[in-house]
Amino acid sequence: MKIAWKEIKKNKVRFTILGSIIFLVSFLTFIISGLSNGLSQDNAALIKDLPDGHFYMETEANETYNLSRIDKDVQDNLLAKQKDAVALSIQMGFVNDANDKQHSLAFVTSTDSKLFESVEKGEIVLDRSLEKDGIKVGDILTNNQFSGEFKVKGFVDQAKYSHAPVAFINMENYQEIYRVMEMQLVFIPGTDNEQTITGLQSFTNKNFLNTIPSYSAEQMSLNMIVWFLVVISGMLFAIFFYMMNVQKIGLYGILKAIGVKTSTLFKMMWTQMLVITVIALALSVALSQAFTMVAPEGMPFSLTFENTVQLSIVFFVIGFIGATLSGIQIKKVEPLQAIQQGEV
Repeated sequence: MKIAWKEIKKNKVRFTILGSIIFLVSFLTFIISGLSNGLSQDNAALIKDLPDGHFYMETEANETYNLSRIDKDVQDNLLAKQKDAVALSIQMGFVNDANDKQHSLAFVTSTDSKLFESVEKGEIVLDRSLEKDGIKVGDILTNNQFSGEFKVKGFVDQAKYSHAPVAFINMENYQEIYRVMEMQLVFIPGTDNEQTITGLQSFTNKNFLNTIPSYSAEQMSLNMIVWFLVVISGMLFAIFFYMMNVQKIGLYGILKAIGVKTSTLFKMMWTQMLVITVIALALSVALSQAFTMVAPEGMPFSLTFENTVQLSIVFFVIGFIGATLSGIQIKKVEPLQAIQQGEV
């Protein structure tokens, strides 16, 4: 430990440069991770906030939920057997306010269930984000395909689907707008309730998210960037300590000659890695959390404590691996040969 500290003090510039790079890489990683989580919520909060369970979609729909049509008899049979089951439909659409301004949203209707809002005919419950557009409880909204009017009953938090605010409406109103009588999906909560049903395909919550247009492509791209940054940080550690070790071959030879064990030299290197990583991550975590407070309003950004801890652990593991790989040459150092080469 003492040797590690002495070397850090002696080579302040080198370690500061490495620490600065790790800080920038980790800070960028946290920001992109927060953006990825935020976009995920903005794209599918309606589904992600449901308990674990299974979605059932018509097999012939080829994993395209808006082409799915659940047979009424099959639906009634499932709802009768599973008391918590719910049939639902989701379709993109729009409403016009009193000023004839159009608002894009995702219409959602369902059978009676505590998982979704209960709405009477002529009523509508909206995602709270539409309050910012000036819509209030009691406002009257219209739709070109609907003969009646919608009265805003209330608002709910974090009800988004395909980057659009959700609008819960009554089943009969939904059927009039889209001219369809069958429901698209059946959802059964509980991980142990998966069933094999003729004509229907089963999806876990996570698998169903991938049927949402753009969701998998969006998340895959952002997650790939995050992991590339993590790998880059590990390579930085490996390259940095490799160069440091090459310059200290003679020193390592002398230390081994006077009885210093190879494990002690590795511990010295791990201590230096730990110090740099702790300081860099502390700064990047503090700034990324501060960013959540100053992020532009409406920006889909969500960096949870759990995600922060997970990424921090990954950075420590990657740093440890990178430093260890670079230190393999320490084990191969022969004291006499290293001393003859001299310290570069």
